[in-house]
Amino acid sequence: MQCLPDPESLQQRLARAWTGQPAFTDIHPSPGEVTCAAVLVPLFCLAGEWRLLFTRRSSYLSQHRGQVAFPGGACEPGDRSLEETALREAAEEIGIRPADVRLLGRLDPSITISRYHVTPIVGWLPWPYTFCMHTAEVARIFSIPLAWLADPVNRMEFRHLADDRLVIAYRPYEGELVWGITARIAHQLTAVLS
Repeated sequence: MQCLPDPESLQQRLARAWTGQPAFTDIHPSPGEVTCAAVLVPLFCLAGEWRLLFTRRSSYLSQHRGQVAFPGGACEPGDRSLEETALREAAEEIGIRPADVRLLGRLDPSITISRYHVTPIVGWLPWPYTFCMHTAEVARIFSIPLAWLADPVNRMEFRHLADDRLVIAYRPYEGELVWGITARIAHQLTAVLS
């Protein structure tokens, strides 16, 4: 059974929606105050349904421990593009081979409260797939149907009491709580693809 829309249509929708301007900004830094970062937003098709792949970060990490995230991280000097950053990090964290990913496009970046300028790179992953999880960084790999994420009943928004910034979160899915920048990226993707 084929997932609809097909990868070519997804690629076209992403290209039309991309502006390159921050979709979300938690802070308004001066130039040079943010760190370049990219995440891979892996989509795959299972039983005719698009699913989005997530990780839960290890409890051993110093930042964002135990939080749900997409594989990714800071740009390194040897990275030739944001796509290369996202693919390198996905390979390091969960063993996705860059050659196995069909890149579909970018979502608009976000500037996080932790001063990262994060660009989401959407890629299609063949399924089934064998992962090699780096347990020092990742505690779990799981997926959520895109249709579930697109359903407004599963999403909530609220203002952070300390600084009044908008926080997006989803109802727990199989015990996993998707919130913050990861929820923003998921919401941005469902909006582009709807």
